[in-house]
Amino acid sequence: MSNTMSVDTPATIAVIGAGPIGLEAALYARFLGYDVLMFEQGEVAQNVQRWGHVQMFTPFSMNRSSLAVAAIQAQGSTRLPPDDAALTGSQWRNQYLVPLSRTDLLAASIYEHTIVLDVGRQSILKHEMPGSPDRAISRFRILVEGIKGEAVHQADIVIDCSGVVDVPCWLGSGGGPAVGERALVDHIDHLPPDSLGKDMSRFGGKKTLLVGSGYSAATTAVELSRLAETHPQTQFVWAVRGPQIQTPITRIKHDRLSSRHQLAQAANTLAAEHDGPCTMRAESHIESIRHDDQNVFWVRFHEQVAEESFDNVVANVGFRGDNTITEQLQVHRCYASDGPMKLAATLVNTTGDCLDQTSAGVASLQNPEPNLYLLGSKSYARNPNFLFSVGLEQIRELFTLIGDRAALNLYAIVGRKS
Repeated sequence: MSNTMSVDTPATIAVIGAGPIGLEAALYARFLGYDVLMFEQGEVAQNVQRWGHVQMFTPFSMNRSSLAVAAIQAQGSTRLPPDDAALTGSQWRNQYLVPLSRTDLLAASIYEHTIVLDVGRQSILKHEMPGSPDRAISRFRILVEGIKGEAVHQADIVIDCSGVVDVPCWLGSGGGPAVGERALVDHIDHLPPDSLGKDMSRFGGKKTLLVGSGYSAATTAVELSRLAETHPQTQFVWAVRGPQIQTPITRIKHDRLSSRHQLAQAANTLAAEHDGPCTMRAESHIESIRHDDQNVFWVRFHEQVAEESFDNVVANVGFRGDNTITEQLQVHRCYASDGPMKLAATLVNTTGDCLDQTSAGVASLQNPEPNLYLLGSKSYARNPNFLFSVGLEQIRELFTLIGDRAALNLYAIVGRKS
């Protein structure tokens, strides 16, 4: 039995997370006439601001929608960046995402500083009516905690766009926490620190442990090496799980993004140096980590007896997201990525350049729980290849399903008018 459920306006759609995809999903819903409740645990696009100093690989044209541009321009108070602009996270947030949140269509729908504690059904338990579309007879019950305390909201549709960066992956062997790591989550940097800006005093002239082999780790490594030019005592140990210490960043052949190509090249060149601030450590596994009263980290690597001291620990090892808020609902998750199973199955063998991704199709967005959808980086979970443009395609496909209109495409309609 299919759990596809079309829902006509006026109905209430709850969007969890006022990040890039959450805002775009809410805007699409409002354009179609749905009532929207958007819950954000902090401020709009707060997690984007956390990596705000980092320049994006893709131009602004790949990080905006025609719908949002039209909504912002209708307000008449914000000048948008040119399409070819290479923005930092802060610039994207301040010049696009925040103005979008303040448009007439969205401003009254957003509840900032409101944490979603639980999403369930009003009168049906998780184990009841497994996989049945009839579960939609009972509206969603959303328990939140805001400035005035706890409250309950109801909705006909829930779109979880809460992202993943609030729950980082662990440093220990096999992906589990190292001894002592759970208590130190708030003391470890999980995003690239702004070592050339506001975090300079923390990293300049200090010794840092950097763990990871993706582009976030490459960003951290290159910025620490630049910091060493003005603070010569700056040094860092770059620990990776693989054996290739001279080329920790896998290059993309004929990379179409010049900034990504340059970053990978710079990081690998740095890793191959023998007299610079970077010391590479291959096949590394962290067994324990502790933090003393002098703000020093003591780390023991696998098969080492002695601990090694560091002033900072940067764990650019990815994120996995928080699934606890929907644990009372019927979500079929992938055993490898933790993402929704139908979508994860289409991504399992995806390799190469993330720019080559295509839509996984509207069926991939469906869960056993009717009218519950996971979009954005939350839908990719541990898979790091999510792109904003993919999120827009998810939104377009979702509303063809919700509205039962296969040809519906507001992005194309608004794009033709503008």
